[in-house]
Amino acid sequence: MEESLRARASKVFGWQLHPAQVNVIDAVTAGRDALAVLPTGSGKSAIYQVAGLAIKGLIVVVSPLVALQEDQLAGLKRHPDTPPAVMINASMHVRDIHAAWNDITTRRARYVFLAPEQLANDSVVTRLRAAGVGLVTVDEAHCVSSWGYDFRPDYLLLGAAIARLGRPPVLALTATGSAPVRREILERLGMREPLVVAAGFDRPEIRLEVVRHEDRGTKADAVVRQVANTNGAGLVYVATHAETATYAAALRAAGRNAQPYHAGLPDHERTRVHKGFLNGDVDVVVATTAFGMGIDKPDVRFVIHADIPESVDAYYQEIGRAGRDRSAAVATLHYLSGDLGIRRFFASGSPNPEAVRAVFTAVPRSGNLSRSALATAAGLSDHAAGRAANLLVEASVLLDQESGLAHIAEHNWNLGEAIQAAEQRADEREHVEQSRIDMMRQYAETRACRRQFLLGYFGGELAHPCGNCDTCTAGTAYAVGSHPADGAHDEEWPPDASVRHPVWGDGNIMSTEDDRLTVFFPRAGYRTLSLVDVRKRNLLTRLD
Repeated sequence: MEESLRARASKVFGWQLHPAQVNVIDAVTAGRDALAVLPTGSGKSAIYQVAGLAIKGLIVVVSPLVALQEDQLAGLKRHPDTPPAVMINASMHVRDIHAAWNDITTRRARYVFLAPEQLANDSVVTRLRAAGVGLVTVDEAHCVSSWGYDFRPDYLLLGAAIARLGRPPVLALTATGSAPVRREILERLGMREPLVVAAGFDRPEIRLEVVRHEDRGTKADAVVRQVANTNGAGLVYVATHAETATYAAALRAAGRNAQPYHAGLPDHERTRVHKGFLNGDVDVVVATTAFGMGIDKPDVRFVIHADIPESVDAYYQEIGRAGRDRSAAVATLHYLSGDLGIRRFFASGSPNPEAVRAVFTAVPRSGNLSRSALATAAGLSDHAAGRAANLLVEASVLLDQESGLAHIAEHNWNLGEAIQAAEQRADEREHVEQSRIDMMRQYAETRACRRQFLLGYFGGELAHPCGNCDTCTAGTAYAVGSHPADGAHDEEWPPDASVRHPVWGDGNIMSTEDDRLTVFFPRAGYRTLSLVDVRKRNLLTRLD
């Protein structure tokens, strides 16, 4: 980093940057794309904030939640010498939106925080392009992969939106990302020869625990009892909106100031809980996955999962909100095998053929249809139209171009073929999501060191059991041996190696144990293969 920029960063923000931050800042200020996978509390936001001091043009920051935008904006405003920043989202008053746009068009604002839905709006993209964008930062970039075409379809439009902005450099930031997630981020955002920095997955200050239960009643009692008897602020994650209220009420009855939080609550209620948790008025937040991203609260002492998360990636992201001050914290998963059925239900579901039919028919056979006009042309809601369109794009039935959606000239799909292709792609996606749930089951049921399991999943390694998880305390981690394989296996099948399977196609090694491999196949999900079978039947071929 140039000394002038380092000095200015120190003067404006008062920061001493660590090497990973410096490497990424150097890349994006030189006009290169970059993906930074760094742990919670490592200063990911500082990367685009400091880069904004040197890059000419607007710094666009895409954040998934209004509360996160507010936190990021407040963080910038805490430094009086920082360039002006604004945010634009649907919850704002019209006059505040007009004022923000005035600051953007007059080039007074240097940073603008947006939800991904804003970049799906053609007029927003046009106005941003006219203002001149110097960098697009996608915060919580794992959402590009984990939410997919179904939950937040506008995340999958970011690559096309970035192209329409004039293709400025792209910076993707996340605190979690296994090798498959990283690859999906790079692909979906259209990143070009990016710098990829992934470091610091180990959080040794967080004790890892799994408590197994036989029925829902004893599980619920155990969750309430643990939270009631644990000091400090904490988070309780549940699977459904209804459970947030049920657990919060039970915890208040047990003496904790607990509040529910989920995406279905009014904006003002979510804001109240969010701010109350940050300032200490709320002790415990009982939430779905809608809460927690970017929460700048260093003294969270526990993260408890009353229900199993949908993936190891999501789990690691959520427990990473504990112990940001690097003091002791605990992450407990209360595991009931029957809960896997709930997650599998959430991960299942065929596409609506009527929506697929409507979108396919609405896109003209020659020319294109802009995303902003899609819902009206198809006679669908924005969400339904976006979901169906993204599925057709994933199935290679439609092209998503800078000018809009278009049919593929080389393949004259008819309606029946298009629906069949969409259903096949949805089935493949479901298999992947189901396999992610199965990886969570393996974590919950392993007798080996849980930290070794997690680090192996993310391509890291811990030579010996950690000593700070329940399996280490119980001794089973030492009895069954380390999670990673010996050196000979690692040389033959190292983590992240590219391989090919005769049925499941190309994939990547996730981890190698003494007798098995875990491989991720983009079309088939996570698969665990016996090393004996792999060798005896030549099931895998190395591609690198």
